[in-house]
Amino acid sequence: MQNTTLIGVPNARITTPAELAAAGYLARYSGSTRETYRVSLKVLWDWCAELGIDVLGGMRRPVLELFARHLEEDRGNSPVTVAMRLSIVKGFYAFAEIDGYIDRSPAAHIRMPRVYKDESKTLGLDRMELGALIQAARASHVMDNALITLMGMLGLRVSEACNVKIEDYQQIERGHRVLRIVGKGGKPATIPLPVPVIRALDAGAGDRASGPLLLRRKSGEPMNRKAAALAVTRLCKAAGITKKISPHSLRHSYVTACLDAGVPLRDVQVAARHSDPRITARYDRARHNHDRHANHTVAAFLAGAA
Repeated sequence: MQNTTLIGVPNARITTPAELAAAGYLARYSGSTRETYRVSLKVLWDWCAELGIDVLGGMRRPVLELFARHLEEDRGNSPVTVAMRLSIVKGFYAFAEIDGYIDRSPAAHIRMPRVYKDESKTLGLDRMELGALIQAARASHVMDNALITLMGMLGLRVSEACNVKIEDYQQIERGHRVLRIVGKGGKPATIPLPVPVIRALDAGAGDRASGPLLLRRKSGEPMNRKAAALAVTRLCKAAGITKKISPHSLRHSYVTACLDAGVPLRDVQVAARHSDPRITARYDRARHNHDRHANHTVAAFLAGAA
C-alpha cells in the first residue's frame, strides 16, 4: 500500500505483502466501518511513506509511539480520534501477526491516550421531551412519525431505521407482531412491536405492501442518514427542544426511558442489543448523576451549622 492512495479500494492493485495484509484486514468489515478503517490505515501509510519506513518489515513499537505523537501534535487529533486510529492500527498488526506476515506485533504495547467520557451528557431527551418530540412527529407527517417511533420507541440506530422494509414487520411470533432487522456487526434481531408502534409503521406504509418503509416526504426516495438527521433537527425545533439532538441521541433517550420506566438492567441490555452490560450500566449511572451527587448531602449536612 505504500505510495498509493487506494488502500482498501475495490479493484486496486495489490503488489506488496503489506497491501495484501491490509486488504485482508479490511475485508473483515463492510460499509462505513471499512471506510473508517481504510482512512486510518492510509494515515499511517502516508506518514511511513514520508519517512521511508516499511509498514511491515521496518515497523517497531518506538516508531508507532512517534506516529501517535504525529496524530496528536502535527494533525491535532483529539484523544478520542487518536485512540480510535491507534486501535485500528493495533488490529491491523495483530492480524498481520496471526496471518504470518510478521513474527510479533509492534503495536501490542503502544501507549493509548486516556479518553474521559462525561456520562451526564449521554442522557438525551427526558420523558417529557421525548413525548413532545413524538407528538410533533405525529402532527407533522406519517414518515416523520414512523422515523421517530423507530428510533425513540424501539431504540433503532438511524441506519437500522432507514433500512427497515415494510415486509420486515409483517410476521407474528409468539402472539406478537415483530420487526426483523440486521443490526450493527451483521447481528440479526427480532423486536416485538407494541400497538402504538404498529400503528405508526402501518400509517407510514399506507397502501404499500413492500419496499423501504421510510421515504423522503418530497421526492419519495428512500430516506438516508442525512435526511433522517435533518428531520430530527426540524422536529426538535417544532417540539420546542433546544438541546442539540442527533438521531443517535434518540437511542440514548430510549435506553434512559427504559431504565426510568423500571425495566431491569438486563432486560434493557437485551432490548438495546448491547453486547456488553457495562455499556447499559453507563446509562443507569448517568441518569442519576445529579440526583445522587454528594453535593446535595453535604449541603443538607451543613445547613444547620452554616
